[in-house]
Amino acid sequence: MNIKKEIIGSLFATLLLVSCGTIINYKSDKGFDVEQQLTYCVKQSSDALKLIPHDGSSILRNIAPDSKQWKYVDFTDWTSGFWSGELWYLYEATGDQKWETAADKFTAYLKPLSVTPALDHDLGFQVFNSYGNGYRLTKNPEYKSVVLKTADTLATLFNPKVGTILSWPREVPNMEWPQHNTIMDNMINLELLFWASKNGGSKKLYDMAVSHATVTMNNHFRPDYTSYHVVIYDKETGKKIKAVTHQGYSDSSMWARGQSWAIYGYTMVYRETKDPKFLDFAHKVTRVYLDRLPKDLIPYWDFDDPTIPKAPRDASAAAVVASALLELSTYTKDAVLAKEYFDKAEAMLKELSEHYLSRDKNTALLLHSTGHKPAGSEIDYSIIYADYYYVEALLRYKKMKAGNAPLLTYSFD
Repeated sequence: MNIKKEIIGSLFATLLLVSCGTIINYKSDKGFDVEQQLTYCVKQSSDALKLIPHDGSSILRNIAPDSKQWKYVDFTDWTSGFWSGELWYLYEATGDQKWETAADKFTAYLKPLSVTPALDHDLGFQVFNSYGNGYRLTKNPEYKSVVLKTADTLATLFNPKVGTILSWPREVPNMEWPQHNTIMDNMINLELLFWASKNGGSKKLYDMAVSHATVTMNNHFRPDYTSYHVVIYDKETGKKIKAVTHQGYSDSSMWARGQSWAIYGYTMVYRETKDPKFLDFAHKVTRVYLDRLPKDLIPYWDFDDPTIPKAPRDASAAAVVASALLELSTYTKDAVLAKEYFDKAEAMLKELSEHYLSRDKNTALLLHSTGHKPAGSEIDYSIIYADYYYVEALLRYKKMKAGNAPLLTYSFD
């Protein structure tokens, strides 16, 4: 089956590039040793695996600076799907049964999410990264069942009067509760709805995802295409009440990870819809991010922090964008722009691999991510979602260098 996937992936990539009118030599000798980086990821993750308590609930989240100790969370934490997702990627990279066994174990921890009321919007991060990747690689029907049930659970947060999914169904400071809030992170969770709608779920899930992406596109961005973190809507009328940046420096600043979610999210929405308005928008939100990056291409946690260059970096945003750029490079008809995207993604991966690896400092993959700086939380930490997107970007890069599509998301049912 792996050979079949690679052949079809290669044909898909060729057709995609031809249809876009874009010819890029991804097989050139230029680049870095992606196999060496994946070997590093295997080694670090093997060491991390040995540290986790066998209690049936502990999942990796972060490591503080100058510490080797992981903080553990349970399945309810919004980051709970990234560790098992990383393990599935390592199984994909190596074919080693060890990683499938480990991935299955930690994926199973998240099963309650499919049968309990939605705690918040992050079911995509939690379940699609875990069960979704598991189903993609194994075609285990139980995994598919959990994904479909979870998509229906996420759909309960959709407000048709607003046209978006409610992000935090609870009291959060400055969110005008009980009004309807939507955060930029939620763009990533739409992939769960798109996939479910095409693999046995209701067509309404597709319509919800498109509505959410469209309403967000119209309300969540400033004239220069930088993103607010949160928009609050009147839950009855759908009218926009205000836009704020909950985890960024200020309501007028470009919070790095928020912009990365927009880049990744609209690239994915174009893939799923083929609507050119979403591709155009993906280019616009990408352009402002790339144009404002420092020379080493790793963003400060917020592009407008006045303490730059002393402000903390965010390796997680860099990993997210690197992965997104590889995909986005295959969708543009402009060969020069496509090459810029690929080259920038490659350079981001090189920088992360040369200067941001945890190595013997701890058992994570990357150092120097920033979670929620205004709250004093996870500043300059190793954080599991940075590791997940780093491995994802490495795999996409490897596939493209081999002449294949950067991702395998289509179904063989």
